[in-house]
Amino acid sequence: MNIMAWLVLALLLGGIAWLYTKNRRRRQLAFIRSYQFHKAIREKLHSKHPHLNDEQIHLVFRALRDFFWMSNRAGRRMVAMPSQVVDDAWHEFILFTRAYKGFCQRALGRFLHHTPTEAMATPTLAGEGIRRAWRLACAKERINPKSPNRLPLIFAIDAMLNIPNGFIYTLDCQDRNSPTYGSGYCAGHIGCSAGGCADDSGADTAGSADSGGFFDGLFGSNCGSNCDGGCGGD
Repeated sequence: MNIMAWLVLALLLGGIAWLYTKNRRRRQLAFIRSYQFHKAIREKLHSKHPHLNDEQIHLVFRALRDFFWMSNRAGRRMVAMPSQVVDDAWHEFILFTRAYKGFCQRALGRFLHHTPTEAMATPTLAGEGIRRAWRLACAKERINPKSPNRLPLIFAIDAMLNIPNGFIYTLDCQDRNSPTYGSGYCAGHIGCSAGGCADDSGADTAGSADSGGFFDGLFGSNCGSNCDGGCGGD
């Protein structure tokens, strides 16, 4: 076989591998999106947060699906958990060990380990894990992470649901004209510096809600320090 034939074969095999990986990820993301958590897990969360109604519990598990989506997109890179109530839901899910193990295998192709939730080391100092969570959450909801006009659900939910000891984020807690000046974590400061970032998504750029679309390849992990304090998945 001559060099040209070897090259054609290599390109063919590479294309097949790429299509397989792309289709596998799409199946994984579809599984995450449609997954129904067992009623007992919802009841456990309600016992921990009795002030939440059924609609609010549903919102928490929607945000937990978002976190698993983010973890899928990040590959094996660590994604910090930015919400206390979503972290509580995740912990209750893990206690159903067989269901959780099966979910991880189908959704991520690996077991996603849990470590404590993380906000930020200071109101304006973010570690790598929380920056990655911010960029991916923004990508999923079509928010510009450098100039956000709202918070992604997983960053907003603790304040929305009045979670005791929850993590409260504001778009700009350093704006003296803002009613939230001096309070919470500055979500608008989590994003990368003007120097730009490498790709953080580990996925295609098809532009669908499950691909991350426009933000793929623009906002990545080249942002500074390692994870401070507790982290999220992996």
